[in-house]
Amino acid sequence: MTDSAALPEFENPPVIEVVCGLLFKSIESLLAPHLGVLWEKFKDEYPTCQETAPLAPVIERFDESPPVQMELTDRPPLPRVWFVHRNENGIVQIQRDRFLHNWKKVRPGDAYPRYETVIKMFGERLATFESFLEETKLGSIEPLQYEMTYVNHIPKGDGLESFNQIGDVFPDFGWRPDESRFLQTRESFTCRTSFTMPDETGRLHATIRSAVRRDDNLPIILFELTARGMSKDSSKEAMWDWFDLAHEWIVRGFADLTGENMHKTIWKRTR
Repeated sequence: MTDSAALPEFENPPVIEVVCGLLFKSIESLLAPHLGVLWEKFKDEYPTCQETAPLAPVIERFDESPPVQMELTDRPPLPRVWFVHRNENGIVQIQRDRFLHNWKKVRPGDAYPRYETVIKMFGERLATFESFLEETKLGSIEPLQYEMTYVNHIPKGDGLESFNQIGDVFPDFGWRPDESRFLQTRESFTCRTSFTMPDETGRLHATIRSAVRRDDNLPIILFELTARGMSKDSSKEAMWDWFDLAHEWIVRGFADLTGENMHKTIWKRTR
């Protein structure tokens, strides 16, 4: 397990959501009525249920092997269901081939509970789902890929007065200020880049784009870091090692891609 005490740390990180999940071989025996029974196991903590469209599989590849073929079936597609926590900070997401758990910042005073808490919540909810599959004899999870995403909001005013100052926040993606330029002011922008994780166990994807915050229409930079992949060892122990590695890459990637002035003055880096 990665020593989290050795990783960069901030008193006031801009993270507003963390998603942990895994993609697995589709459990075709899982039907809509089963999800209602499953909800009973979560309902005390997650009293609200919602439906949304299922997510399409995305597999990280490092060779010329053919893509994973999804099995054809006569059954209609099953929606992705959300079980929403009573305080709205947590969401359990389930579809036939995916399990996800979100921590979300909903109120200004909601503090990011740190990785150790987030991964523990994910593990406990996943264990409940796996127990349900075993009890109902619906099958078991055969993992195809793991994923972890950190979503950050950097609002205008927090060291950023205009999108022309993007280089102050992200030094590798700066804008050249010059009064003689024809293009003077950025209205919007999107930057995407990716990095290979050790031994081709996955990729770290970084997306930086302009956006508007829903609750107050404030212009922000939306900064997402997503690690996707899987080690050759598909054991449960190896899965937790992979998530520790993904967390390390996301945290170090965040620190590496953002500017030191933001670290010191806005996010209060302590290590």
